[in-house]
Formats: sequence, structure tokens, C-alpha cells
Amino acid sequence: NGKPRLACKTLTKDLPGKITLMPLPVFKLIGDLSVDTGTWFRHISLKTESWIHTTKTFDPSAQEERMDNATALNIYEAERCIECGCCIAGCATANIREDFMGAATINRVARFMIDPRDERTPAQYFEVIGCDEGTFGCMGLMACDNNCPMQIPLQYQLAYVRRKMASFGLGHPTGPGRTGQPEVHTAGRSTA
Repeated sequence: NGKPRLACKTLTKDLPGKITLMPLPVFKLIGDLSVDTGTWFRHISLKTESWIHTTKTFDPSAQEERMDNATALNIYEAERCIECGCCIAGCATANIREDFMGAATINRVARFMIDPRDERTPAQYFEVIGCDEGTFGCMGLMACDNNCPMQIPLQYQLAYVRRKMASFGLGHPTGPGRTGQPEVHTAGRSTA
């Protein structure tokens, strides 16, 4: 009925008497109601290089490095995405602009930005997501949050990435080992 939903989680008893089924917009139609989300998500994975970037040599016999619980939980929260495409299908920007990466992509980038094992710099992330087709293209209508069947806080992830990218783009890099602090403004006056 005009809202992206998972067929496996949507109960027809909760819907009105007349039900309209349509394929998810944005994705390539395979046939009938089937769409190809796999090709879209693979393209995004390659474009954002969705893997840990590190200069360390992998040693399968080495003990895994410990991570604090808060960081591990934040990574887990982002990893809960099942790549169903509901956030993309419900997004006004993604429906208007074919090049917009969408909430699932921004969530994925946030996952790697949070991960202390990923050694990418803010400049490298900015090249991928700090643009109109990335984090700055979102209109903030929150359809992604409203349509996510996993209830991932996608607007929170967007805000996190947007703050990091805006800070870097304004010439105030943040992160481990960096000293630049963004200037804070309140009611048009500098508080720094």
C-alpha cells in the first residue's frame, strides 16, 4: 500500500481490506514483484570499499585484539542491516536521484568509521561519502528510519557521518591523534 515492507514480516491481518502490492522502487525489476537488490548492494560495497582497511598483516594464529564493549555494540548496531532495501525504497532522495547512495550505504560507512581496526583517514572517507550523492544529499525526511524493519537508527548514523564529514570538509579534522577541534557556534555567536 505504498510503503516498503518485508513480505516475511508483514501480516495481512494488520492491513486494510484492500492490499496493493508493488515492487520496491529504485532497484532493477527482475520480474513481477521481484527486484535485484543484490547488484545494487554489491555496487555500493565496492564503491565504499566495505572492508577493514589496515596495513597490518593478517595472522590467523594470533589472538584477536580486544575491543571495548561500547564500540563493539555500536559496530553490531550497524551490522544488523539485512540489506533488504526498504530504507532505499522509501527514501525520497533515492527515488529522485539515481546516484544517491542512501541510508544503507551511510550506515555501512559509519560502521567502518567506528571500527578502530579500520585505518582509513577522514580524507579517504570524505572522498567516498562527503558529497551530494552521499551524506550531504539526504533531505532528512526520516523515511529510512520509518521503513527499516530492523529498526536501525539510520538518522543517528547519518548525523554521525555528516558531523565527521562536515568537520573534515571545514578544515577541522577530528579523530585519534588529531588536535583540530571544530568551532562551536550558538545563536550565531562563537563560544570557542
